[in-house]
Amino acid sequence: MREFPTATDLRSAIAPKQERADRTTQRWRLGHRSLALFLGCLVLLCTDLLSVAPLRAAEPATVTFSLDFPGSDPDHYSISVGSDGRARYECSAKISTESEDRDNYHTEFNFSSVTRARIFDLVAQAHYFSGKIDSGNRKLANTGAKKLSYKDGQRDFTAAYNFSLQPAVQQLTTLFQSVSATLEFGRHIAYYHRYQKLALDDELKRMEDQARRGELVELQAAKPVLQEIYDDSSVMNVVRARAQRIMEMGPGTPASH
Repeated sequence: MREFPTATDLRSAIAPKQERADRTTQRWRLGHRSLALFLGCLVLLCTDLLSVAPLRAAEPATVTFSLDFPGSDPDHYSISVGSDGRARYECSAKISTESEDRDNYHTEFNFSSVTRARIFDLVAQAHYFSGKIDSGNRKLANTGAKKLSYKDGQRDFTAAYNFSLQPAVQQLTTLFQSVSATLEFGRHIAYYHRYQKLALDDELKRMEDQARRGELVELQAAKPVLQEIYDDSSVMNVVRARAQRIMEMGPGTPASH
């Protein structure tokens, strides 16, 4: 007579299969949790990288020109300009042409978009000063120890020279020297406005003449002190009118050669 399996027999037969299924389910759940944890960490990592990348990308590139020339006035100055147009001028010079007292002067201003674009275009033409830019001709007269530097997230180069044969470097030198001339006028007229108002007319006349000849660049850098002179009713009207004319000239055209 055929015997039918009892309930106990059925449970015994099913139990191993159920255990295997349970283990499979458990492994799947653990794997799923591990995958979810991994993906969560990956998302956090990507979020961190994305949040840092724009900050690094936003850091402006910087170009700096400096000149050290003992015996000249100023005998040291530097101009730094960022790719965002923000700039800083520093110099060590006599407080005025009539005094031997010295002044460590600095001011901040914004380059015009035209001049800023011109500077960075010339820097690219000069290969970011990654190589030698001095002519190497020791017979040339010393016109001061000059340096040009470029720095961004990938590059950091500095080159020293007395005279360069590279057209881009020559144009940058002329441009920065013209900017310095503008800022030196600003420094002088600020001093005269405060201590020697009768000297303002001659200084502003020289400034106006050089601006008309195209020898000054970024005239807006001197606008704050020109505006103060124009607004000062204690200053002679002819001087105030000259200050106004200079302000109306605009930033000036960058030197091209």
